[in-house]
Amino acid sequence: MALPRSVDRGSYYRGYFPAGVKWLLILNTAIFVFWSVTSADMQVFVRNAFALHCQDVFKSGYVWQLFSYLFLHGGIWHLVFNMLTLWMFGTPLEQDWGTRLFIKYYFICGIGAGLCDISLNAALGRWAFPPTIGASGAIYGLLLAFGYCYPDQTVLMGFLFPIKAKYMVMIYAAIELWLSLGVNTGVSNIAHLGGMAVGFVYLRSRTSRRRRIGYRLPDWRGAYRQWKLQRAKKKFQVYLKKHGGPGGGGWTN
Repeated sequence: MALPRSVDRGSYYRGYFPAGVKWLLILNTAIFVFWSVTSADMQVFVRNAFALHCQDVFKSGYVWQLFSYLFLHGGIWHLVFNMLTLWMFGTPLEQDWGTRLFIKYYFICGIGAGLCDISLNAALGRWAFPPTIGASGAIYGLLLAFGYCYPDQTVLMGFLFPIKAKYMVMIYAAIELWLSLGVNTGVSNIAHLGGMAVGFVYLRSRTSRRRRIGYRLPDWRGAYRQWKLQRAKKKFQVYLKKHGGPGGGGWTN
């Protein structure tokens, strides 16, 4: 967990919740409370139907699980840390990008992380592997985006150590890679890495597309407006000459 230490463009967090961040916080919390207070049978049903199962997606076509698993959390601290990170790093991103692009990016990272997770399990033949739940894949995508967009922003890593955002992202990525190669701890480190990887590819593709468009496509609307303006000027000059305007001795000011 890391906390922004200083923000050059003013305070991002002074009692302000953008619409996208706000509704993600509300939905995740409400679903967790519902899941916690409902019966054991209902909890089993929700997990079976909406958690991310490799076998269900590839063999049964339960593709909605790639979306729904993001709203299920295994415990209060799992929820708290994910939501705290969503608020801290999602707020500046949504303020700069707008709600529509922020929500789009969030779910691209979350769904992409889920695809990475179940694809690896399928490749290893782990069809009955325990299901994946939690928004961590999307959250790690937000961390990547924060480091990508504000690389020199100072953050407090672990609430203690000041470090630039770009180095924080590198450290988290290295930790997740190392953990993914070790003993299974019950945490889907592949989903974390997948969320970061998908986020990076998406941001790079948008940057490259904007550069290509900026260099290759002329501003046709602007050129058309300039042509119309020049045409109007010529017509006006012809009108002045015919009716004795400036230069013809007929008008004074």
